[in-house]
Amino acid sequence: MDVLDEITLTGVRAFGYHGVFPEERREGQEFVVDVTLRLSTARAAASDDVADTVHYGEVAERIVAVVAGEPRNLIESVAARIADDLLTYDLIESLAVTIHKPQAPITVPFSDVAVTVHRSRHDRAGEAVAL
Repeated sequence: MDVLDEITLTGVRAFGYHGVFPEERREGQEFVVDVTLRLSTARAAASDDVADTVHYGEVAERIVAVVAGEPRNLIESVAARIADDLLTYDLIESLAVTIHKPQAPITVPFSDVAVTVHRSRHDRAGEAVAL
């Protein structure tokens, strides 16, 4: 396989109702998502045409749709759903999705809690793989 390039989108913000506690499901909170897409950008670089790459504006909209969509208990589930959705782009070979929950209900001072999932088009049944 050729060396893959990366497109990284950082800090996509969306409001969702994910969490295990009733107040999280009732009140909701902001989540922040980072994605790194691994794909070949050679064709797009040569053509200078957005049709030959993954449109990161569309990626951002799809991330927001998942985060704002059906509530899940765990951010692990939300990250996996984002990864599965984005892997429907034919050009993406693998990706990493990090979902941050900066207002998580933790009783001690903290800055952030995040989960990162790694997925590849060639995973067996969506098992995590290292990038």
